[in-house]
Amino acid sequence: MYAAHEKVYPREVSGRFATLRWVAVFVLLGLFYGLPWVQWDGRQAVLFDLPERKFYIFALTFFPQDFYLLTWLLIIAALTLFFVTALGGRLWCGYACPQTVWTEVFVWMERIAEGNWTHRIKLDRGGLTAQKLRRKVLKQVMWISFSLFTGFAFVGFFVPVRNLLPSLLAGGVGFWAWFWILFYGFATYGNAGFMREQVCKYMCPYARFQSAMFDRDTLLISYDAARGDCIDCMICVQACPTGIDIRKGLQYECIACAACIDACDPVMDKIGHPRGLVRYSTQAEMDGRKSRFLRPRVIMYGALLSLLIGGFAVALSLRVPVTVDVLRDRNTLYRELPDGSVEDVYSIRIINKDQSPHDFRVTTTGLAGASVDSDMTLHPVPAEAVRTVVVRVRVPPDHAHGGQDFQVLVQAADAPRIAVRSRARFFAD
Repeated sequence: MYAAHEKVYPREVSGRFATLRWVAVFVLLGLFYGLPWVQWDGRQAVLFDLPERKFYIFALTFFPQDFYLLTWLLIIAALTLFFVTALGGRLWCGYACPQTVWTEVFVWMERIAEGNWTHRIKLDRGGLTAQKLRRKVLKQVMWISFSLFTGFAFVGFFVPVRNLLPSLLAGGVGFWAWFWILFYGFATYGNAGFMREQVCKYMCPYARFQSAMFDRDTLLISYDAARGDCIDCMICVQACPTGIDIRKGLQYECIACAACIDACDPVMDKIGHPRGLVRYSTQAEMDGRKSRFLRPRVIMYGALLSLLIGGFAVALSLRVPVTVDVLRDRNTLYRELPDGSVEDVYSIRIINKDQSPHDFRVTTTGLAGASVDSDMTLHPVPAEAVRTVVVRVRVPPDHAHGGQDFQVLVQAADAPRIAVRSRARFFAD
């Protein structure tokens, strides 16, 4: 329990699953580093503009009032992870988890600087020499440069990336931009460069509760002990990025990356035995019965996921691209005009979420005899902009009594379907 941690030196293997992992690395890192540079209608396609309180995701623009939709997306992502786990075990961990993806790149850079796994072991265990110092410095330069580039890409999702680099070079960015570049770069450097498998084994909560989502029909990395073909070459252990022995059965440290499969299959070829001593399988298949694809938990996760995705699509399609906040003037409760009518003053904040400008008309409903007076008949609001207008609601004397609830209707003159109501209260005495 108190033994010192021993560094894991994963052995290089090749095969169909190693190729698949590298395809995932190129695709996922390509999206991470490339998306900030993609343009959409003259702006950055994916941008979380915190100062302006706007969140752009391609054709969609979200405002703080749409936070529930972003939360909805996060719930869908979490349930998707549960669904994939019920079907394929920890395939997410082995191929798509950021920790796995960045670790693959850091190990690759380590191989370039220090050599293969045996060379790295000898280098670490040997004394300090000029060659060792050169290799270690080269590795650190590569790691630090890549980490800083990663931090820069991360901040590029929150600050327009095309302006970020010139601003950094000119010293035009503030403290927080530099803080998050360095923080995210340091986190990448520490997690993928040093801690590596320790993040999966000791820090990641997913590894701890995955067993609650497993059953005997869940896909996992399995060792077929009944075949008796193992020759104790230990190559599967040497190839494992978390340093476990897959022959001991299912272990929470296993990330289902299939490096052990790529390591074992060529050995089976050499000794003339069929491949698959270590393979993707299920406990049911290892016990000699057929695996079930459709089972209660898969159906439940799939049904919930379908409902959430369908509900999100409906909510998105029904989203009115305008939001209104009505605030009554608190300096004066109400005013009596010379003709005896009563007037209340309101500040109306119109948020135009649409990608086109609109002229809005303000009217009232539910307040008998009321009329709306403002400096302008139509209130123009630019695309994806916010404007506050002041309106005066007047009620004739015979209808002005006590406090009355009514609704403010804000409607686009050029697009009547874009309309929203907001509740307000009128005071007369």
